[in-house]
Amino acid sequence: MGDIALFLPEIGQTALILAFIMAVFQVVVPLVGVGAGRLWLMGYARPFAVGQALFLVISLVMLTLAFLQDDFTVAYVAANSNSLLPVPYKISAVWGAHEGSLLLWVTMLGLWSVAVALLSRSLPLDMVARVLAIMGMVSVGFILFTLETSNPFARTLPTPPVDGADLNPLLQDFGLIVHPPTLYMGYVGLSVAFAFALAALMSGRLDAAWARWSRPWTTAAWIFLTVGIALGSWWAYYELGWGGWWFWDPVENASLMPWLVATALLHSLAVTEKRGMFKSWTVLLAIFAFSLSLLGTFLVRSGVLTSVHAFASDPERGVFILALLGICVGGSLLLYAFKAPTVASVGRYELLSREMFLLLNNLLLVVMALAVLTGTLYPLVYDFMGLGKLSVGAAWFNTMFVPLTVALVALMGVGAATRWKSDSASRLVKLLAIAAVAAVVFAVVATLVGHGDLNGKVLLGLSIAFWLILATLADIWKKSRGELSRIPKLGMSYLGMVLAHVGVAVSIIGVTLVANYSIDKSVRMSPGETATLGPYTFEFTQAGTIEGPNYVSQATRFNVTRDGEFVALLTPEKRRYNARGSIMTEAAIDVSLFRDVYVSMGESLDDGAWGMRLQVKPFMRWVWLGAIFMALGGLLATLDKRYRRRSKN
Repeated sequence: MGDIALFLPEIGQTALILAFIMAVFQVVVPLVGVGAGRLWLMGYARPFAVGQALFLVISLVMLTLAFLQDDFTVAYVAANSNSLLPVPYKISAVWGAHEGSLLLWVTMLGLWSVAVALLSRSLPLDMVARVLAIMGMVSVGFILFTLETSNPFARTLPTPPVDGADLNPLLQDFGLIVHPPTLYMGYVGLSVAFAFALAALMSGRLDAAWARWSRPWTTAAWIFLTVGIALGSWWAYYELGWGGWWFWDPVENASLMPWLVATALLHSLAVTEKRGMFKSWTVLLAIFAFSLSLLGTFLVRSGVLTSVHAFASDPERGVFILALLGICVGGSLLLYAFKAPTVASVGRYELLSREMFLLLNNLLLVVMALAVLTGTLYPLVYDFMGLGKLSVGAAWFNTMFVPLTVALVALMGVGAATRWKSDSASRLVKLLAIAAVAAVVFAVVATLVGHGDLNGKVLLGLSIAFWLILATLADIWKKSRGELSRIPKLGMSYLGMVLAHVGVAVSIIGVTLVANYSIDKSVRMSPGETATLGPYTFEFTQAGTIEGPNYVSQATRFNVTRDGEFVALLTPEKRRYNARGSIMTEAAIDVSLFRDVYVSMGESLDDGAWGMRLQVKPFMRWVWLGAIFMALGGLLATLDKRYRRRSKN
C-alpha cells in the first residue's frame, strides 16, 4: 500500500469536497420536490444523505490512516502525534485537536442523517424530505467551515518534520478516547430534534404525530449527552489530579446548558404528544437546545475561553462559527416568528395537573440553563467591554443552582404522580404524604448513622433524593395496584421515566455526600513514613522509576490500611513525556461503591520526599451511577412500541 499511502490525504480531501457537494444536493433537491409537489425529487433526500455520510466516513478513515502510518507530511498529524505514541492514542488523536474533532463532528452529523433516512420509512415523505434538507443545511455550513478554515489534510511539504510534536499528554488517556465522540453524538443528535421542529413548522404539522416522531430521536441525543457529560466528569476526576468531579469550567458549562434544555424538551414533547399542548413552546425548546450546542462549539473553538478542554483557535474560525450560529438561530427564530402564531394548542388543564407540573419543570430547567449561561458569558462580555477581568466561580453557580435543583426535584416527585388534565389535592396528599415524611426520617437516620451528627446541607440533599425515590415508588405501587406482575405492563416509556428519576436521586445522594463529607490532607512524606486520614493509614513504602512507551514516570507506592486491615496498594505517578517534556500527574485510586481512596503526587522535595495529597471521598461513584441510570431510563423510553407505529402518508 506504499504508493497509495502517499495520496491518502488527497483522497480524504477529495471525499470531504464530494461530501460538501452531496450536502448541497441534500438541501436543494428535496426542497424543490416539496415546493413542486414532486415525490420523486423528495425521494432523493435519502440517497443524498447516505452519499454525504459515506464520503465523510471515507475522509475520517483517511485521516485515521495518516495517523496510524505516522504521516508527518500532514500538518495536523505532525502537530498531534508522534512515532512513539501508542496506537490507541494515535486513533484518539484524530479528534484530539480542532481540525480532526470538527471532521468527527460533521461525520457524526452525516451518520445521524443516515439514521433518520433509514429509520423513517413510516414517516410521510414530505416530512422526511424537509428534515433531511434542514440537516443538510447544517452539514453544508460545517463542512464549508472545515474546508475553508480547518482543513485537517493540509500538508507540511516540502520540509516535513522527522517526528511529530506528540498528542497533548492530558489527552493520552482512555477517558479521552470515548468522551469526545460520545459528547459529540449528543451535541449533533440535537440537530435531529431541531430539524423535526423546523420541518413541522414549515409544514404546519405540529401535532401529536410530530411529537411522537421526534421523541425517540431527542431521547437518543439526550442519552449520548448524558453519558458524554458523565465521562467528562469521570475523566477530570481521575486525570487532572485535583480529585474534583465538576469545576464549573466554561467548557463543562457548554455541555450542561444544552443538556438542561434538552431535558425540558423531552418533557414538553410528552405533553405535546399526549395532550396536543405546548406546541410552540416545544418548538422553541428544540431550537434553543441545538442553538446551545452550537454555542458550545463556538466557545470551545473561538479562542475566547481558556480551559483544559478548549481548542486554541484563531479569530477567523470564531467569526465563521459565530456567523453559522447567527444563521441557524436567526433563521429558525424568524421562521418561528412567522409560523408559531398560526399554531394553536388544544385542550385545557387545571392548576393541579400533570401539564402544570411539567410546565413548571420546563421553566425551572430553562432558568437553570440561563443561570449557567449568564455565569459563563458575563466575564467574557465584561472583558469585551474593556471593564477588566472578572471571574465567576463555583460559589456563584452553586448559590444559583442548588435552590433551583431542590425546587425541581420537589416538583418531579409530585408531577410524576399527578393525573393529566386535573387532579385533587386530597388524592395527592393521601398518595405522597407518607413518602414525604419517610424521606425526612430516612435522611435524619442516614446522617446520624453515617456521620454521627446532623448537617443541614446533607439533610436537605438526602431528603429531596429520598423524596424523589419514595414518591416514584408510591406512584408505581398505585399504578400497578400493588402487583409486581403488572409493573412491566405500565409501558417502557413510563418505566424509563422511573429509572431516569431514580438516577437523578442517586446522583444527588452522591453529590451531597461527596461535597460535605470528603476529607483530604496535603502532607510532606518520605519513604517509610505514614500519615492518617480519617480511619485510613497511608504508608509510603518506596519510590522508583517506571518506563512507559513514550514517557518516564517517577512513582511512589503506598500501602493503605483501615484499622490494621489491608485496603489497597496504590501507585501514583508523576510522568514526564519524552516528546514535549510535559509533566503530568497520574492519581492512584482505590474504588468501591461507598468510597474512593485517592492519592496524588505533588512536587518533589529535598531528601527524597514528596508533597502528597491524600483524599477519602464517600459515595463518589454514585455521582456517575446516577447518570448511568438516567441513560438507561432514556434507552427504555426509546424502546416503547408506540414509536414504531406506522404513520399514514
